[in-house]
Amino acid sequence: MSVQVEKLEKNMAKLTIEVSAEDFEAALEKAYQKNKGKIALPGFRKGKAPRKMIEKMYGVGVFYEDAANGIIPEAYAKAADECGEDIVSQPDINVTQIEKGKPFIFTAEVALKPAVTLGEYKGVEVEKTEVAVSEEEVDKEVDRERESNARELDIDDRAVENGDKIKLNFEGFVDGVPFEGGKGEDYPLTIGSGSFIPGFEEQLVGANIGEEVEVNVTFPEDYHAEDLKGKPAVFKCTVNEIKVKELPAADDEFAKDVSEFDTLAEYRDDIRAKLLDRKTQDAKREKENKVVAKAVENATMEIPDAMINEQVRRMADDFTRRIESQGISVEQYMQFTGMTADKMLEQMRPEALKRIQNSLVLEAIAKAEDIQISDERLDEEIGKMAEQYKMETEKLKELMGDYEKEQMKNDLAIQAAVELITDAAKEVEKAE
Repeated sequence: MSVQVEKLEKNMAKLTIEVSAEDFEAALEKAYQKNKGKIALPGFRKGKAPRKMIEKMYGVGVFYEDAANGIIPEAYAKAADECGEDIVSQPDINVTQIEKGKPFIFTAEVALKPAVTLGEYKGVEVEKTEVAVSEEEVDKEVDRERESNARELDIDDRAVENGDKIKLNFEGFVDGVPFEGGKGEDYPLTIGSGSFIPGFEEQLVGANIGEEVEVNVTFPEDYHAEDLKGKPAVFKCTVNEIKVKELPAADDEFAKDVSEFDTLAEYRDDIRAKLLDRKTQDAKREKENKVVAKAVENATMEIPDAMINEQVRRMADDFTRRIESQGISVEQYMQFTGMTADKMLEQMRPEALKRIQNSLVLEAIAKAEDIQISDERLDEEIGKMAEQYKMETEKLKELMGDYEKEQMKNDLAIQAAVELITDAAKEVEKAE
């Protein structure tokens, strides 16, 4: 196998990968062995037809696709490793030569890690974030705790009101015909939460338990399902259950129940101290974000679209895993929110670009400042991880490969770069 690299514009490159005729022939034979059991020719038992007879009957290229699919992943991985380039996207594959008795040739267009030219990153000016806790914020924390300690009472003597938690049966119809995904039973819904299509929840106010209510809505123009975009729909709904919250009084007895303190005043003081600590940490992170944003603003780099697309794909995969871990499919999420796959991916692009820029600039700063992470510092971090996972440090180190340890060192170097430029930054008062 051989690989040639052609540099393209905007940090893209084309790898031309050539696999020998002998290796291509081996792949064709493997494809034949894999598929022959599915092929029957007159005069031969199924699976016993010679390869030449099959190629004569169905054409010489009958096994080309399977052979190519068998060769490309391994050949590309080897070429990506051998070419010496820092590839940061999935390849765009194009077969340029596929012919029996000749080398198999394909190209892989990829994004390369962009070079970064740093501007000013030490001593940048950022607005100071004031840290203070108001009595209203303490009240909100107390009320939040009251909410979490509220009792849920079943209601059967009145209709649905805003803020009620209900369980609902529903079925949706467009032009009198039920549509896929438009049916649910005992679906939990808080009225006023905005979880459903605009106008849906408001029409349930006033409904009694067991009473069928028709809810008329119009699907948004950008709804994810093409056949429902902008269409009026009728949902036949039945409320099965109504619950309301009963909050405990904010007094000394409440403080004793939910904390280690004997009085509400002491409990509020503790809340105030914790809020101040949280806000101080938030202000620290906000300062870091502002300083990094300034460093990025002062740097120059050219990010290829393919690199952004790859980051968006990872973010979308993470989002899917988080949604599914909550017992909701992505399709259900999109249906209830009116989101579309294309719209969601487009909304992720600015954040994807920001993450890439931050990472590249901080890596460049770590390199410029010669930030090195010692093995001792790495061991310290692994020790913290082991404690979190309730494992022995040495056992965790054994499970980690060299790549994972190197990634941890890179992450620690980036964090050290953040701390370096944040400590060097100048805080200025907000302009009036």
